[in-house]
Amino acid sequence: MQIGELAARGGVTAKTVRYYESIGLMTAPERRANGYREYGEGALERLRFIRDSQAAGLSLSEAGEILRMKDEGESTCEHSRAMVDRHLRDIDAQIASLLAAKAELTALSRRAEALDPANCTDPHRCQVLALDLAVSGKV
Repeated sequence: MQIGELAARGGVTAKTVRYYESIGLMTAPERRANGYREYGEGALERLRFIRDSQAAGLSLSEAGEILRMKDEGESTCEHSRAMVDRHLRDIDAQIASLLAAKAELTALSRRAEALDPANCTDPHRCQVLALDLAVSGKV
């Protein structure tokens, strides 16, 4: 199959396929006499693996690492599992950070509801965001 068909069946663009080739994720295919690339089903499976890896949150580097291990005949299950577990921990940390940010913003929003806009006279500060006033209890 030619690059356009490979890309369409793999759910990416031809430019993406060329990029994956340029960084070594996809091997350069054989070329026909007319210069067109000729891809087999193996290339499609590899392309789908890369796409699915990214959808699962892995980086191209991580997908490439798994592909390299596969190419060398190594087992990848434990390695992949460790990667997935690391990504889960990262997501949990991001969620905790977002929840903390939400709590802070919620507190600011509640505080803003109680403020009188007429008291906002400082041309360099916003009383809603003046955290030092909230901490000191002056507001």
